[in-house]
This record gives sequence, structure tokens and C-alpha cells, in this order.
Amino acid sequence: MGIEGKVVVITGASSGIGRATARLLADRGAVVVLGARRESVLADVSGEIAAAGGTAVHKVTDVRRRDDLDELVELAVTRGGRLDVWVNSAGIGPISRFDALRVEDWDAMIDVNLRGTLYGIAAVLPVFQRQRSGHIINIVSTAGLKILPTMGVYAATKNAVRTVTEALRQEAGPHLRVTEVSPGFVATDFASSMTDAAMREAIAKRAADIAIPPEAIARGIAYAIEQPDDVDVGSIVIRPTAQD
Repeated sequence: MGIEGKVVVITGASSGIGRATARLLADRGAVVVLGARRESVLADVSGEIAAAGGTAVHKVTDVRRRDDLDELVELAVTRGGRLDVWVNSAGIGPISRFDALRVEDWDAMIDVNLRGTLYGIAAVLPVFQRQRSGHIINIVSTAGLKILPTMGVYAATKNAVRTVTEALRQEAGPHLRVTEVSPGFVATDFASSMTDAAMREAIAKRAADIAIPPEAIARGIAYAIEQPDDVDVGSIVIRPTAQD
């Protein structure tokens, strides 16, 4: 029970929800192992955690590459002696209308949001099976709960991960915990991945009006982790009170 001493891998750890989760869990005594594509920003996060008295290691990781995720697992086990929690937080959202035909953006969302999550599961599952313990946390989205125009492919990738999460939970047996966390509008750089300028501006304005800080999502993740081993928090939805 609790967070202190657990070894936690977080993908997408250089910004947003991943970064906030890394800092919170390190503050609560976890050993955090951070993966993301941007070396300099990732190093900054590790440095912040170390300066605050926490323990963090990091490795440049592209979730579209299976080898990168396998190496992140190896780093975690080498550094911590085991691996307790895997947080699939990497994600992008270059949303647009279907008739804009931004097929490259569709492919990118499938590759990062869905394929990247599956690769993370494939990398960590053998370790959890050997240990007979572990916890996989997948970050999905309220976009998959209320389908809106422009979010068709993004929501589809997130609902695919939601399906994967539930199937994995049912397959997992008594030793593996599986959680999905669905954030609503969160104050992150989510809009920066959008190639449609008008959509990027609209989402940024909406987020500025109602978004909650990423620390709110991090607290939900921490809640799921800190439960006793025989308690599986299956699904958490965290959205702004003002969000429809």
C-alpha cells in the first residue's frame, strides 16, 4: 500500500500530465523513470525532481519504437531492482474535421496514442508476470466519452485504448492492476500538436477558459497507485466542473 519506494515508469514525462505525475509521485517517495522524446526538457524534469530531494532517471524514448520501450523497462529494473507501475501518458491530438483530409495526422495519432500504448504494455507485461505484481495506468480522454466534431480520430484512438485497458484488466488475473484515467480539458500544450491553425486557436481559447491544472490528473493517478494491492481502481474521470 502507498507510493513510497515504488518504481514508476512514465512515458510522455517531459510535459503536461506526465511531468506533473512524475513530480508528484517523486515527492511522495517513488523512484520515477521518465521517458519522452525531448532530451533537454526531460533532463530538466529529472533535475527539478533531484533538486527537490526526489529520485529520477530518464531516457529519451519514442513510444513508436518498441526497442525504446524495452530499453526503458530495462533502465527501470536496473535502477530500481523491480518495476511497480507503468503509466502510458504519451499522447498527441492534432484534431481536425474529416473532410480536411489530414491523413498524416490520423496516422500520427494511431501510432502514438494507440500503438505506443500497446508497445508499452508489451514491454512491461513480461516483467509484471515474472514479479506476479504490477500496475498499468493508461491515460485516455473524456473525448471518448462525449464524441464531438473534429475529434473523431483522436477519440477513436482513446476509445481503442479504453477497450484495450478493460480487456487487459479481465485477462490480468489477481496480481496485475489496470487503470484508465480520462482527463477533460487540462492546461497542457495539447494544442501545440495541432496542424489546423483555426482548430489550434479554438482549443487553446477553450482550455484557457476552463482548463484544470495537470496536477489534478496526477493526484488521480496517485490515488489509484496508493490503494492496497487487492484494490483495483478501474476507471477515473477527472474534468473541469465547467466542462459540459
